[in-house]
This record gives sequence, C-alpha cells and structure tokens, in this order.
Amino acid sequence: MQFTAKDIAALLGGTLEGNPDQVVTGIAKIEEANSYSLSFIANPKYEQYAQTAEAGILLINQVLPVSNEKIGAMIRVADPYAAFTTLLELYQKLISQKQEKGIQQPSHIGNGSTHGSDLFLGAFAYIGENVTIGRNVKIYPGSYIGDEVSIGDDTLIHAGAKIYEGCKIGKGCVIHAGVVIGGDGFGFAPLADGSYKKVPQLGIVEIGNDVEIGANTVIDRATIGATIVKNGVKLDNLIHIAHNVEIGENTVIAAQTGISGSTRIGRQAMIGGQVGIIGHIRIADGVRINAQSGVSKSIEVKNKAVTGSPAAEFRDHYKGLAYIKLIPELMKRIDELEKQLNKDPHI
Repeated sequence: MQFTAKDIAALLGGTLEGNPDQVVTGIAKIEEANSYSLSFIANPKYEQYAQTAEAGILLINQVLPVSNEKIGAMIRVADPYAAFTTLLELYQKLISQKQEKGIQQPSHIGNGSTHGSDLFLGAFAYIGENVTIGRNVKIYPGSYIGDEVSIGDDTLIHAGAKIYEGCKIGKGCVIHAGVVIGGDGFGFAPLADGSYKKVPQLGIVEIGNDVEIGANTVIDRATIGATIVKNGVKLDNLIHIAHNVEIGENTVIAAQTGISGSTRIGRQAMIGGQVGIIGHIRIADGVRINAQSGVSKSIEVKNKAVTGSPAAEFRDHYKGLAYIKLIPELMKRIDELEKQLNKDPHI
C-alpha cells in the first residue's frame, strides 16, 4: 500500500513541509527508516535522529528544528505519538479488510447460536449453544466460546482463546491468544480435618467495550455476580484477575500483575508490571502504582503515586531507602562508641 505526504497531512490535519507527492510504502522506527518509510519522533530521546535519519515522511511536533535533506517530507502535528497511532489504526483497518471472512471447517456452532454479518470463524473453533455474536467479529482457529456467551460487534478473538459459559464481551475488544475468561475463581473453604472444600463459582465475567486483553491473561468468574472489566481497559500479557474484581474505565495494567479477589480499582489507574494487590481493598481513580510494588491496603486518595512493598507514597519510600543506606555508617559509629565505653566505662 502506498500513501503520499499530502494525503497523510490532510488526514491528520498537520502542516506539510517538503515534497507533497513523497510516497511511503511502509512504517519504520526512526533509526531504521529509509526513503520509503513513514516514521515519527515523539520522545525527546530520539530527537537527535531528526538531523541524521533517512525517512520518506517524518511526523514531528510543531517546534522541533530540522535541517535534513534525507527526509522527503515532514508533517508537523501537535502530538506526533497520537497522530502515529491514528495512522496505525487506519493501516490495521486496511489490512483487516483483506482478511478472510466466512466459516472454516472443521468448526462447530451449537444450537440456538446466532451471529451478525461478516463473521470469520477459524478452523477448529468451537461455539457453544445459545451464543450471541455481533457483526464483523473475527474468531481465530482453536478458540472456545462456551454456552450463552455474548460477543459485541467488531471484536477480535485470537487463536486459542477460551471464553467460558455465560460471560459477556463488549464491542471492539481485542482478546489475544491464550486468554482465559471465566475460569473458576480460587475459592476453597477450610474444613476441620485440614482439607479444603471447593466453593462453587456461579458468577460470570463482564468485559466492556474497547477492552484489550494481552496473551495468556486470565480473568476468573465471580463466585456470585460478576468480575467486571469496564470500557477502555488495557491489560498486558500474563495478568491474573481474580473473582469479583472490578476494574474501572481506561485503567492500564502491565504484565505479570496479580489482583486478588473482590478488589475494586478506579478509573484511569496505571499499574506497572509484577505488582501484587491483595483482596477486598479499594484503589482510587487515577492512582499510579510502580512496578514490583506490593499493595496491602486501600489507596483512597485519587491520583496518588505509590511504590515499594508494602507500597507507600514515592517520597516516603525513597526517604526510607535513604535512611537504610545510612545504616552501615551508623553501625560503624555504634561499634566505635562501644569500644570506647569498654575501654573507659566512665565516659
């Protein structure tokens, strides 16, 4: 596919500098771009490449000075990263228009199940009974959709994903390979003899609209009611969300995070990788949790930033670390004082 600089500038509402007929045929990182590549600079760390890189079209901000004859055309926009994301979305749509539609065989669709137009169902996929599937849904090979599941329009389910019975998936979602939605929550009642009795998990999982769930992430069904992931949430790979958790709109969570049962996370929270969150607590809107933090109590203050284990406000955490660094010197001083006392007990 080919695009010209003037077409891209018109799409983005940007200011064009250079050759309006410059053609690009692909997308590349700025340090790897060539004369037929579209690239962008959003992070100041990469601004140096603007003076040396070769690119067909370069998206940049409105103030960065550039004098580089190797760049065919530049498009200045207010936010290069957002503009680049817009182009990637368009590119993805153009690619998806060429993807297969229809139902491959062998596959299975159970009694009472319905689907909208332009369904793609890959080979060896299984659709249970009384499933409702919207328009333009793509379900890739080897996926399992249990009985009475509902899937909204324009949702993409990659190969090998599993959605258990009764769960609800919204519109425009992306569910990557290996995801399991609706497996049993970890509920066991201890008995007097030291054994454990399984607590039936009778609830479901409800996924909102425009949610993306990374590969091999697991979201457990509720014991009663629903585990809820609201609109716009973005989940990385290898995350575990336990039963009856609720995650607010537009929250983002990085890989290897584990969230214990019945915890409620607010809107637009940002949670780093390998964070552990205990159950039955609340995390306010806009809270930022640094990677590898351990959250052991509720965070009630909106937009608060925490780090460490147990998690504490950034300033308090790093103040504590500064004191820890002083311990060897303090111990040395104590040893010296003890030696002086032992020599002269009258000091």
